Amino acid sequence: MSMTIERAFGRREFLSALAAASGTAFAGDRFGLAADPSKDAKKSKEPVPLNKSGTVLLDVDGKRLLLKTKVCLREGVLEMFCCLKQTKEHESILSIDSEAYVIHTGLLALGAKPGSPVKFQPEYSPPKGTRIRLFCQWTDKDGKPHREPAEKWIRNSSKRFFVELFDEKPVGLELKEDSELKWDEKNKELYWFGHMSEKQRDAFLAMSKDAKYRKAIQKFYVRTQPHELADPWVFAGSGFYADEANGTKSYLAEGGDLICVANFASAMLDLAVPSSATGESNLMWEAWADRIPPVGTEVLLELVPEFDAKPAKPSEKADKPK
Repeated sequence: MSMTIERAFGRREFLSALAAASGTAFAGDRFGLAADPSKDAKKSKEPVPLNKSGTVLLDVDGKRLLLKTKVCLREGVLEMFCCLKQTKEHESILSIDSEAYVIHTGLLALGAKPGSPVKFQPEYSPPKGTRIRLFCQWTDKDGKPHREPAEKWIRNSSKRFFVELFDEKPVGLELKEDSELKWDEKNKELYWFGHMSEKQRDAFLAMSKDAKYRKAIQKFYVRTQPHELADPWVFAGSGFYADEANGTKSYLAEGGDLICVANFASAMLDLAVPSSATGESNLMWEAWADRIPPVGTEVLLELVPEFDAKPAKPSEKADKPK
């Protein structure tokens, strides 16, 4: 089957294309949304459901989109923060019973502008679009309500390899066969997997006085210490693919790539910085289990567009993908 990826579309064209793809009437009319929200004088006092299941609600007065989600994972490496139900729950903290186009439409109704997904060729170009803040609301077993940024539920992954390149083997370095720190003589690489403790760091530092080696060990130690996500999500907007045989269009994010923490060209929301999606051992983020409520907990996820946000820059602790 021959397919073509399409990226160029405006606000009304997008709504019309989504409506056609879903077999509904014009999406803006269906949901009672004006083509330009700034020209709509009426504002709802209560959030308006945008789908029949009521899992996506437009809060015009609060200038936010509300998603009724559930916790589906508390431990493990991540590609998503929130996915569509029955798609990628094995690598996403939250899931939602909704179609992706409904959520995209809700963000458009708030005035958020989709930019462009990540590009890897001819060189890396980060996702672009309106910055979107995420907040999680839930109630614990004692009935106490909570609200906190989604970033607090995500930490850097230690379940991955960290590599430093050398011209020659560091002077004096002799590693035992069972050492967790490895030296690759052929490629002149020093590599480490997982978390490094202070005790391990100090023991490795004592093995050589080579300045580059010592800097590498310190770097491994810092990069493997837990820290929460500090980089922003942006409204990348995913895209359509078109079946060249019959012209049928489908929205790429319906595959599950709703709110990503690993860069995907099909992502609706993505991190605006390099974040590897190549292989489990290179994924950069994992669920911070101690901060996440039990699996099955209902979480109201707020999507709040930030129209005056500065362009995203990688956090100092973020690692570029290998």
